[in-house]
Amino acid sequence: MIIRIIFVLISVGIAILVSFATYRWENPYIYPVIVFLATSAIVTTEYFIKRFQKENVAKIFKGVILGLILGVLFLIAAYTLRLRVDLFYGSIIYLITLYFGITVLSQLNFGGGFIATPPAPGFQTESLKILDTSVIIDGRIADLIDTKFIEGVLIVPKFVLEELQQIADSEDSIKRIRGRRGLDVLNRLKKDKNTLIRITDQDFPEIAEVDSKLIKLAKTLNAKIITNDFNLYKVAEIQGITVLNINQLANALKPVVLPGEKMKLVVVKEGKDPGQGIGYLDDGTMIVIDNGKKYVGDEVFVTVTSVLQTPAGRMIFAKVDHE
Repeated sequence: MIIRIIFVLISVGIAILVSFATYRWENPYIYPVIVFLATSAIVTTEYFIKRFQKENVAKIFKGVILGLILGVLFLIAAYTLRLRVDLFYGSIIYLITLYFGITVLSQLNFGGGFIATPPAPGFQTESLKILDTSVIIDGRIADLIDTKFIEGVLIVPKFVLEELQQIADSEDSIKRIRGRRGLDVLNRLKKDKNTLIRITDQDFPEIAEVDSKLIKLAKTLNAKIITNDFNLYKVAEIQGITVLNINQLANALKPVVLPGEKMKLVVVKEGKDPGQGIGYLDDGTMIVIDNGKKYVGDEVFVTVTSVLQTPAGRMIFAKVDHE
């Protein structure tokens, strides 16, 4: 915004110098006023166009072209019928056809390459996915992208970057490490030539919460959200936004464990209930072992008795084999 203001001021200053130096106008202030209005219009147009989706800008441009063509056809018809059309009525015709072109014709599909034909069902020209702070800090998104399971364009909002920066500058050492890890993950993604990642300045100053801004941005861009935040996942799902939850994906990819299956593991610590022991599979899944407290630190064979699936993950209950 500062650069735009400087541009306008410099343009007006040059106009004032030229106007007073040449005296081409009876009133030397007319030329600077005209330059001020013109540069302000240019800056305002550029400011708002940047906030349009490129598809909408393309539609408006096509509508203008169609409106001009329609206006020319009207004037040709008028001249053919020997109707007298002066400059005033000609301007009115062009304004009407331009308005009609932008509001109506730009929304129609004429095919032939002039108006883009919508992609076939199930296909998209550009799949947009917004990354939230939690999934960037987690870091697994980079490995997942390397496997080619996620395609399309990754969107990182500027307000997410600012939140990462705040975490990286935190006085809390753990938060500081997490924030710097998130920034390292972003740098890794940006350096990957096969990854399409974009930083967007689009913000919603009237909204304070970052999660609410993400939901609003997803609606605006018709994009999906990639997150590890369970609460954001639920809120976005209620509002009809597609959310890709990395934790859900990780749980879905864990090996299936069935009751009656036997396995060998180390009892790491005591459980919450009396006599229980806790062990873990290689993928981090917790196993609650009945009467396993006395085996803490030992490697034992256990038999799975039941499996409980929770929103936070999967819990497996087992008992020691020889009991």
